[in-house]
Amino acid sequence: MDDSPHERPARKVPALLHRLVKWARQRRRVALGLLLRGTCYGLGTGLVSIATFWVQHHM
Repeated sequence: MDDSPHERPARKVPALLHRLVKWARQRRRVALGLLLRGTCYGLGTGLVSIATFWVQHHM
């Protein structure tokens, strides 16, 4: 009877990793959409900030 507590977490880690990878694969499209959305918001905010800065310093 080998119920060593040191062996059980080693068996659970690959299963947990497998579930995490599976979860990420299922949500890849949503994650990419959110990444694109965040990038667009960031670029828009940056462009408006630069335009505002430029207008303030050239008037």
